Amino acid sequence: MGLVFRIAEQADAAALNRVLQRLSDDLGDRHRARPADLERAGWGAAPAFRAVLAERAGEIVGVALYSPLFSTTRGGAGLYVSDLWTAPQLRGQRIASRLLGAALADGRHLWGAGFVKLSVYDTSTRARRFYDHLGFVSAGGQSELILDEAGCAALKGEE
Repeated sequence: MGLVFRIAEQADAAALNRVLQRLSDDLGDRHRARPADLERAGWGAAPAFRAVLAERAGEIVGVALYSPLFSTTRGGAGLYVSDLWTAPQLRGQRIASRLLGAALADGRHLWGAGFVKLSVYDTSTRARRFYDHLGFVSAGGQSELILDEAGCAALKGEE
């Protein structure tokens, strides 16, 4: 049976969380999200993300989770892909590149997205080769920085 690519719906929150848990496990990351968190963030009053699912025989075998962003230096909207995962047994079959293409098409339709931004772990050489092959380039001179929950609380004066 072939692959089906579709936009995730609220009813997919639990299944989406399960595959994102698999991604976290693959990367050795802590996975704190729960289905209810995804429901609130993805399908609330102001959705914070969208996701494209790749399915085979009703099973999710790939996902791209992304959000809009705006760049003044690029003069337009783009996508930030925070999560990209393909089932290990199906890697090398262009599913991830097709997920990125579907996410970009959705982002173009919704936000006029003209570029894709993502992060890759320095230790993930296979992922880096994949992104290099697609034409991704280093942002050059930039470092990704994150302000965690404690830092956000301090910033808001809630220390």
